[in-house]
Amino acid sequence: MEAAQEAKLEKQAKKQSPWSIARRKLWHNKLAMISLVFLIVITAMSFMAPWITGYDPNRVEIMSRNLQPGDGYLLGTDASGRDIWTLLMYGGRTSLLIGFICMFAVITIATVIGSVAGYFGGWVDAVLMRFTDFVMNFPFLVFVIVLASIFREAGIIALILVLSALSWTGAARVVRSKVMSEKENEYVMAATSIGGTPFKVIRKHILPNVMTTIIVQATLLLAVMIVAETALSFIGFGVPSGTPSWGNMMTEARDPNVIRTQWWVWMPPALAITFTILSINFIGEGIKDAFNPKSAR
Repeated sequence: MEAAQEAKLEKQAKKQSPWSIARRKLWHNKLAMISLVFLIVITAMSFMAPWITGYDPNRVEIMSRNLQPGDGYLLGTDASGRDIWTLLMYGGRTSLLIGFICMFAVITIATVIGSVAGYFGGWVDAVLMRFTDFVMNFPFLVFVIVLASIFREAGIIALILVLSALSWTGAARVVRSKVMSEKENEYVMAATSIGGTPFKVIRKHILPNVMTTIIVQATLLLAVMIVAETALSFIGFGVPSGTPSWGNMMTEARDPNVIRTQWWVWMPPALAITFTILSINFIGEGIKDAFNPKSAR
């Protein structure tokens, strides 16, 4: 009975497109779906912060400093009397916005360079990969700190540009290797033989078949960008101190007294960062498993 049911499922799967199969497998991945719901909720709440909280994130209340959760403040207040819940929502908007923008910028650069290098090969591939190696050899953290210090007046824009300019190398190599394997297939040769231009072949035939790899890389890059913003803001070289972000909220944890006695100041952003990164990684693993033909259907 079970063998017949498995055969029936296999027969139905063969009639479906790879995207339909992947969507069904992802839907049945409970951990990935829970993570996706969490990411959607935390993103929606962060971008709806002005309607969710009634406090100004930059308003200082001297008489309400270091209050514990309660007393009119859901998560208490910090040393300046600012509402932690408000800072958490506005900070999430900043951190997630930087993460999404950097992710889209990085994956665009990586896709362009990787696809061109993989398709053309030869001297084009050699030049682009040597340039990739050149960028990859920069000490990432040191270079970001230096550039962020030089262009500090530009604020968040400078941070986004610096992170985007230095984070595309790994994804470009992955896209390049995938394009190199795809271009040997018969459908690409057929498209080329009927007069398709290289960029048309890449756009219409190759990229749709490497899109799964690009999507997985994008999810991983989103987590990396959020962590990078948090780390740089924590050490004072990321988001300007006057702008709420999860990284700036974590700077309070540099004070040992705050860690010991004021858990409500640093614990909410720490948990928000942790669960957001975990949810993104679980979504990425779920997508990778969904598009893996060797995984269970």
